[in-house]
Amino acid sequence: MKKLTALAVILGATLSASAVAKDTIALVVSTLNNPFFVSLKEGAQKEADKLGYNLVVLDSQNNPAKELANVQDLTVRGAKLLLINPTDSDAVGNAVKMANQANIPVITLDRVAAQGKVVSHVASDNRFGGKMAGDYIAKRLGDSAKIIELQGIAGTSAARERGEGFKQASDAHKFQVLASQPADFDRTKGLNVMQNLLQAHPDVQAVFAQNDEMALGALRALQTAGKSDVVVVGFDGTADGVKAVEGGKLAATVAQMPDKIGMIGVDTADKVLKGEKVQGINPVDLKLVTK
Repeated sequence: MKKLTALAVILGATLSASAVAKDTIALVVSTLNNPFFVSLKEGAQKEADKLGYNLVVLDSQNNPAKELANVQDLTVRGAKLLLINPTDSDAVGNAVKMANQANIPVITLDRVAAQGKVVSHVASDNRFGGKMAGDYIAKRLGDSAKIIELQGIAGTSAARERGEGFKQASDAHKFQVLASQPADFDRTKGLNVMQNLLQAHPDVQAVFAQNDEMALGALRALQTAGKSDVVVVGFDGTADGVKAVEGGKLAATVAQMPDKIGMIGVDTADKVLKGEKVQGINPVDLKLVTK
C-alpha cells in the first residue's frame, strides 16, 4: 500500500510538472557587448517571465557565422519560436531559412532580414529618427552647417535607414557633409575615426552618430582636441547616452526604447504561438532627448 501511495505521488508530481512545463522562446542577439541590446534582452526576459515562457538567450558576438550556429543549435533544443536581432540583414537570411525549414516561426527585432520568411518585425522607425536628428542639428545651427556622420555596421538595416533619414534632413537643410564614415556602432572605433576625421576637417560644426556608443567615442575625441562647441547627436537613448545629454556633453540622442522592443517581441511571439493574427511590422515609439 505504501509503495502504491509513493508511486501515486511520483506520478502525480510528474503529471503536475508536465502540466506546467513552459514553452521555450529563443532570443538570438547580435551582441551583448552593447548596452542597447542588453536592455532589449532584459525587456524580453521580463515579458517572458510575466507570460510564463522559458527564454533562451544566445549572443552572436556580431559574427554571422556564430549567428547561424546559434540558430542551428536552437532548432534541436525545442524552441517553439525564434526572436532574432540580426548581425547583418543580408547574412541573416540563411539563419532565417534554417528556422523556416525546422517550422520555427521567426520574428526579427530592430534589424530586418533580407531573406527568409518572417512573421513579424519589431523596430523603431529608424528613418524618422535619422531625420529627427538632422532637423535638431538644423534647429541648433541653421542651414548649411558643416557635418560629419559616423555610420553603423554596413549591411544592417538600422545603419542604412538612419542614414537615409538623416540624408532627407541634410538635403532639406543643405548641410555640408564633410565626411560620412563607418565606425561599426562601437565607442572605441567612434573615438579613432573621429580623431582621424578631425585632422582633415577641423572646421566641423556638428556630428551625427548613428548610435550613442559612437557618439560618446566622438565626444571624447572632440574633448581631447579642445572642440567642446561641436554639436554631437547620438541615437538609441542608452543610459550612458542620456546621462551625457543630462550632463550637457551630448547635445541630444534619439531615444529608442530597446526594452520595449524586447517586450513587444515576446508579446508578439505569444500571439503567434496562440494562433492569433499579428502585424507584419510593429513600430516602437521614438523620442528626442535634450537637456
